[in-house]
Amino acid sequence: MNQVGFVPLQIAVLTVSDSRTLEQDKSGQYLADQIIEAGHHLAARALSTDDIYQTRAILSRWIADENIHAILTTGGTGFYERDSMPEAASVLFDKTIDGFGEMFRLLSLEDIGMSTMQSRAIGGMANGTGIFCLPGSTGACRTGWEGILKAQLDNRTRPCNFVAHFLRTNPSH
Repeated sequence: MNQVGFVPLQIAVLTVSDSRTLEQDKSGQYLADQIIEAGHHLAARALSTDDIYQTRAILSRWIADENIHAILTTGGTGFYERDSMPEAASVLFDKTIDGFGEMFRLLSLEDIGMSTMQSRAIGGMANGTGIFCLPGSTGACRTGWEGILKAQLDNRTRPCNFVAHFLRTNPSH
């Protein structure tokens, strides 16, 4: 049996919040810590207000950066008026990853019950870059990382994972 070595990815983290600073950002810090602990590289980290255009500008810059393979976002996925992460990100997608949001809600059902219906977690790909938008709570980030992303961003996960798509779709990766 052919053993494949771990392939570290360059992953960026974006927190969307009107009420936190980067220093107060426990959810973004959790994701950054998990990325590093898993053996990946933290390519960038930023905080944006709940402004759809500021958020799109940061995402667009990272999508265009050939050294960033994936982007994890936290915050802005709820139903309040300023929550606009799905609207900011989805127009940038070349392909949606419908199963990401579906599986996130299935996993979070165990923790928060039917309140999971209010999660608008989404995933997609743009320019060969994976984009995964999680709710703003640290618990939600933990659910998304432990239940989905940790394994799917590991090239050794079988029968399949996202790594090959991020490295193959954009030849410059």
